[in-house]
Amino acid sequence: MNQYYSYSIRLARADLRTEVANSYLNWLWWLIDPLSMMFIYAFIFGVVFQSSEDNFPLFIFIGITVWSYFSHNMAASVRLIRGNMSIISKIYIPKYILLFSEMLVNAFKMLISFGMVILMMIMYKVQITSNILFIIPIMIDLFLISFAMGSILLHYGVYVKDLPYIVDIVLRMLMYFTGTFYSLAKRIPAPYGELIEKANPVAYLIAAARNALLYGQGTSWQILILWALLSLVLLYIGVSLIYRYENSYAREI
Repeated sequence: MNQYYSYSIRLARADLRTEVANSYLNWLWWLIDPLSMMFIYAFIFGVVFQSSEDNFPLFIFIGITVWSYFSHNMAASVRLIRGNMSIISKIYIPKYILLFSEMLVNAFKMLISFGMVILMMIMYKVQITSNILFIIPIMIDLFLISFAMGSILLHYGVYVKDLPYIVDIVLRMLMYFTGTFYSLAKRIPAPYGELIEKANPVAYLIAAARNALLYGQGTSWQILILWALLSLVLLYIGVSLIYRYENSYAREI
């Protein structure tokens, strides 16, 4: 990672510039997209389904921000090798560096969204406590989980041609099972709601981010550390698979 870090930064910057190169609004799309999604889901779940959550637009925006980072990484990871054959065939880089660069791109967009979260917290006069600092280990866990699962999907995306379609369907389904638009712990009868939330790392991180930012509550260090350790195990498996088989990726494709 240290050897290829500067390359990852350059690749991420190039991807960001390319993404908005031919648009009139340029980088503003990185704000417009999550904000428009927030308004749509705030209307559907807040007005149509009459959700009772406090500061509901902000509640949804935090969920969308965290979920979007995870889902975009997963959707991209399974297509990375096939989509970057022009690079892979010319120079050698550890293939997980492509995933790391993609995650940097999505992290930059997530930071912009969290900037909007801070502005909305000021607008809604949300009381800020020291527990807001829990957002740092929460984001570290989110990064590790995304990197771990993405590295495994990156490998199998080479050999299973239909995997991108499967991943897209699973992600659309999971979006409604992670509490992106509601609280799993409140909507599902106790104790099952809390158990499901803790068993789903992304759902737990979404809830933890809301608790830290919206409600001034802390979260369980034990659960954060547990998911971090499990992510490191999965990351080791994913990177090992990549190192073992990466020389055959070009032939397979």
